[in-house]
Amino acid sequence: MFKKSVEAKSQQRLSGADRKKLKRAIKDRFPNASDPHIDLLLPPKVEITVSKYPNRVLVYGLEGDCPMFYDGDGRGSEIFPTVYALWKVPDLLPAFTLKGGEVSRFVLGGADLMFPGIQIPAEGLPSFSAGEPWAVKVPGNPAPIAVGTTTMSSTEALKAGLRGKALRISHYYRDTLWESAENCHVPNAGFFEDVVFEDPALCSPSQASDSCQDAPSVGQMNAISNEHIGDSTAADGTPSILHPASTEDTSVTNEASEQITTAMVDLQVVEDAAGIESNVDDHHLLSVEDVDALLDKCLLQALHTTVKDKDLPMPGSILWSSHVLPCRPSGITLDIKKSSYKKLSKWLQSKSASGLISVKEDKHKKEVTLSSVNRNHLDYTSFKPEKKKVEKNEQSTKNNANEGQFHKLLDVVELYKPTTHVNPIFAAIGADTGKLYSASDASQIVFGYIEKEKLVKQTNKSIVVLDATLCDALFKGAIKKGSMYPTEIHKKDIGQTFINRMQAHHVVTRGSDSVVRKGALKPLQIVTERRQGNKKVTKLSGLESFLIDAEILASELQKKFACSTTVSELPGKKGLEVLVQGGVIDDLARHLVEQYGVQKRFIEVLDKTKK
Repeated sequence: MFKKSVEAKSQQRLSGADRKKLKRAIKDRFPNASDPHIDLLLPPKVEITVSKYPNRVLVYGLEGDCPMFYDGDGRGSEIFPTVYALWKVPDLLPAFTLKGGEVSRFVLGGADLMFPGIQIPAEGLPSFSAGEPWAVKVPGNPAPIAVGTTTMSSTEALKAGLRGKALRISHYYRDTLWESAENCHVPNAGFFEDVVFEDPALCSPSQASDSCQDAPSVGQMNAISNEHIGDSTAADGTPSILHPASTEDTSVTNEASEQITTAMVDLQVVEDAAGIESNVDDHHLLSVEDVDALLDKCLLQALHTTVKDKDLPMPGSILWSSHVLPCRPSGITLDIKKSSYKKLSKWLQSKSASGLISVKEDKHKKEVTLSSVNRNHLDYTSFKPEKKKVEKNEQSTKNNANEGQFHKLLDVVELYKPTTHVNPIFAAIGADTGKLYSASDASQIVFGYIEKEKLVKQTNKSIVVLDATLCDALFKGAIKKGSMYPTEIHKKDIGQTFINRMQAHHVVTRGSDSVVRKGALKPLQIVTERRQGNKKVTKLSGLESFLIDAEILASELQKKFACSTTVSELPGKKGLEVLVQGGVIDDLARHLVEQYGVQKRFIEVLDKTKK
């Protein structure tokens, strides 16, 4: 419902009577909603606004804050809470729990929830009817990630063998409704851009052990992926975990599985490479002081090796999962709960107080952000980072790709491959029909045939007389039935007509990287849209065609335009999309031309904010 950006037709404040009517409708639809809950979501002294959309959807929110409820049909019978509302009152809706946080990637990609992706409780499937509103949660995280409607009753689901679609998702974290909030935020550190895992703050040592046992192994994840792929083939009737909007490529699924495994390593919920569960207590018994010292060592190692000034500001959750945890020694479990700080925010604030780093606390998001690093601090200068050969090489490769991106020249060559129409011409002069030819080379082929067969008209050297082979190559299948085939053609028309009968290809080269693709080169698309209110966002897609790294580009644009940027997968398509806050359509196009060598003819610009 909120996958694509749709501009609201109007927005107005609710009157007192409409406020009471809305609260009655919410209380009737959600039995778990008590009066204190409703007052928490819709405070009595705060203005409530209603936004009307072209598809008849109504969105109710707090003025200058977050959307809290939406009405799917505009009649009051299809009211649902948003994820912002569920983060305040998690038990407002009953919820299905996913088999693991890794499955949330598909939900956040816009897919509906299938029964094989649901973790069935020991007491059995809960009772529900078709058409009921339910939420979706991740194990170990109390904050729901999506809202939808059941497609069948629990009785029907059991008869179907717990196969098929369980929940038709209408709203999820990071969709356009979530982005419409004045201050987009997440409820805890388990929420990432494209996936949600357990909340690290709630993971005690005993819980972490349980989660290790309950979490799917790599083999189970492969089985899940196979189920997901098997549904697209429908050969053996095996259902997929989730039903995406369109069929995904198996390579994408395998890549997602690898990313899932990496993320699970960071959260300490995987088995070791040999498949044997490592017993940390048997190997290393760390005291509170040891854990504190290890935390400081890992932080300094990360600040020296992976945390760059250009990446700042950086959320504390990203610093922890992507930089600090990978720096821990092999075989050691690094748990902030076992330290004297107990919480990530307290630890970072203590390092800020010592002057090593500077952090800012966002009280609305309840998260600490790393804003700067004091690289002249005594602790930093006196620390000697460990040099790991593999990590150094990987980091060096990444840095070279980052630093050398601007210096790699872009070269685009349009080529053509012979088809069945023109193969006889190539065969007649002994040319290879399996090669790719430039436009000029292809023209030389056809003119070589004309010269060999002496088809130039003697009375007029600019006219070529068509024999049966050349006529079929140029016009067979292109002339309407009943029409006469031409007997002559002007020389200036032969080259383009011949090329049009061949299969277009293109070769894109950037530095040492080169790729050959079938079809014409698709242009980069830059679209500026207006979100709720007067917000503008600029979307950029099609970067893969020009061998441009979306992550690197997003980081550049964030610094260049002093705005937030995000990278997300295109729903139902292959490729990534870079979203930039603000209307920077002209500056973005200029940046692509100057820094990446993309010609203007390959950039398609559309400004939807202009009426």
